Amino acid sequence: MGSEDELPQDQKGSAPDAMEHRGSGMAKRLATFISGLVECMCFAGVIFGWASLVFVLKDLGYFQDLCVSVANQTANQTDCSAQDEQLSLIFTIGSFMNNFMTFPTGYIFDRFGTTVARLLAISSYTTGTLLIAFSTAATAVMLFPALSFLSIGGILLILTNMQVGNLFGKHRSTVITLYNGAFDSSSAVFLVIKLLYEQGLSLRTMFLFMSTCSAWHIVRTFFLMPRHHIPYPLPPGYTYGLSCQRRSQSYRTYEEKRCSRSLDDDEAQDSRNLHPDSALSEEHATPKVTASKGHTETTSDFKEPAAVSFWSCVFSQLFFWHMIWLSVMQLRHYLFIGTLNPMLIQLADKNASLVSHYTNAFAFTQLCGVLCAPWNGLILDRHKRGQKKEGCSQEVPDSLADLRSCVLSLVITVLQCIAFSVCASIPVLPVQYATFILQVLSRSFLYGGNAAFLAIAFPLEHFGKLYGLIMGLSAVVSLLQYPFFSLIKGLLKEDPFYVNIGLIVLMLLALINPFMVWRECRRRQEERDAAHSTTTPALTAEKPGLESSI
Repeated sequence: MGSEDELPQDQKGSAPDAMEHRGSGMAKRLATFISGLVECMCFAGVIFGWASLVFVLKDLGYFQDLCVSVANQTANQTDCSAQDEQLSLIFTIGSFMNNFMTFPTGYIFDRFGTTVARLLAISSYTTGTLLIAFSTAATAVMLFPALSFLSIGGILLILTNMQVGNLFGKHRSTVITLYNGAFDSSSAVFLVIKLLYEQGLSLRTMFLFMSTCSAWHIVRTFFLMPRHHIPYPLPPGYTYGLSCQRRSQSYRTYEEKRCSRSLDDDEAQDSRNLHPDSALSEEHATPKVTASKGHTETTSDFKEPAAVSFWSCVFSQLFFWHMIWLSVMQLRHYLFIGTLNPMLIQLADKNASLVSHYTNAFAFTQLCGVLCAPWNGLILDRHKRGQKKEGCSQEVPDSLADLRSCVLSLVITVLQCIAFSVCASIPVLPVQYATFILQVLSRSFLYGGNAAFLAIAFPLEHFGKLYGLIMGLSAVVSLLQYPFFSLIKGLLKEDPFYVNIGLIVLMLLALINPFMVWRECRRRQEERDAAHSTTTPALTAEKPGLESSI
């Protein structure tokens, strides 16, 4: 067996060998794509099916000692609000770790590559599943570290898988959003656990099975994923993973050339190789014709594109307003998921059968995330092609067309989240069916659009760090869900109406982000038009000189 670190033995080969290599390469890419989709759908975002797992945990008596008997004029009742708060706190910490730890793990991914990041993910995920498997009602506090480990492992799995979109060129945005949709759909795993539990299967058996799946993750890490990163665009003959020695391994050659450059050249070349269409690093060189010694020469009025630093991306307006866009809508989704069980109990008047029915309905709709998310990618890709057709006479660059295509996607996502929040504010149980549908649609667009925007608007070599940083900063905002939950349970006497209205108003801030992106696109287009208008007279003025020299 040989790995991607081996040097190529023969770069040329015969035509049949080349065709066989291309065919096997495409088969391997499809295997990587499909296995990554399964991985994201079955493992990456399972913690967001928390409402289904809470149903099981309550039945097993987790934190039941926090329930107290309350006597009233008619009968004795049990108040389990303290139990609900404790379970809500576990989800709050888990969802916080899901986002906050994305920055250090994103740095690990950028610095040490895919293999190291995935091995860390597998270790964390296995630890989390084992902690839940061996937890009991007496050791319920084990759920706190368990959910955090599941979060860290899951976010690293989706982070390392999103680069698979680079293997599919013009369908890149669709693949990225599809993987994020699969991440959303993985919340249905806890629904499967709930249904199997109701059929008599123990919680320990199911989580031990999830732990054994780590062997499959390890095999995929070494055979179907790169050791470092998948570049964009792909260099000729690019391959990855363990393969037979007889095959050419162009990836090592690519990596050696990249690592042999000087530090300054490395940063500039990475920016061009990994993301030549980056919106922040785009420079438009215009040809300049000069006459010298009876012949013409083509030069450039502009310097080579300078590499964009990580911190210049962080302190840009695009990054700031995109962080606001993500944070306010994510807070709305996290609060809804964390309070779903007590909300259903209240609306169903503590009817356990109705609560179970609506919990299952919510979990089933989460399965549709993998179907909803690609719509956002299709909007991005198709709108980009429309922008290119409209601006074909002006030679609109890919980076500008990409950025323009984001505006519509960002606006649609905000409107979906507002509609979902309005439905969630209506205290009528059947209306929650519409709430569930809008929630999964909005959430799929939110995370898929977030990843696609960062990949489009910023240099790809900073993607892991920027994705981790923006998720970490939004995690700080998501901590507000616990005080909001306490406010609803206490001062508002379990009536979330005013909190819901406040969140709807807060989400209007998210509309600033697409406006800022639109304004940035307009500014870049004006700069291009001004550059073209200044170079055209220069070419006209030099034309007589060319004729006289001839």
